[in-house]
Amino acid sequence: MIDLKRTNSDNKDFVGLVAVLDADLAIRDGENHAFYSQFNKLDQIKHVVIVYENSKPVGCGAIKEYESLVIEVKRMFVLPESRGRGIASKVLQELENWASELYFEKCILETGVKQPEAIALYNKNGYHFIPNYGQYKGVKESVCFEKILIR
Repeated sequence: MIDLKRTNSDNKDFVGLVAVLDADLAIRDGENHAFYSQFNKLDQIKHVVIVYENSKPVGCGAIKEYESLVIEVKRMFVLPESRGRGIASKVLQELENWASELYFEKCILETGVKQPEAIALYNKNGYHFIPNYGQYKGVKESVCFEKILIR
């Protein structure tokens, strides 16, 4: 049984999933991990979705305001043993619904070129490549996306 829960970054299940995510990213990003981790502080995240499967936390994602009417998707992750069943898409859709409820018009996000499964997820869910924004401008290992939200 799959359950989605809206919460915030203080949630212990979210903190635990992010620790696993960060360990994975440290391997994938290598020496660039410190650069990326500075933009992923949990204290700045107020809107979190956690997926539970049979009461066990198996995936998460978050949104945070980037600028007026634009929200940034952050900290998307599904445990490896729970992948391939559409969980990440469910998290992403719930985040988009929440962003729309908060009157945001567009989602943006950054992922790494060494995360092909993330790139495939965003393409499958209607996100389009955009030039790297903000702190990711000029970063060759980053890929940025956007999606216009429909209310």
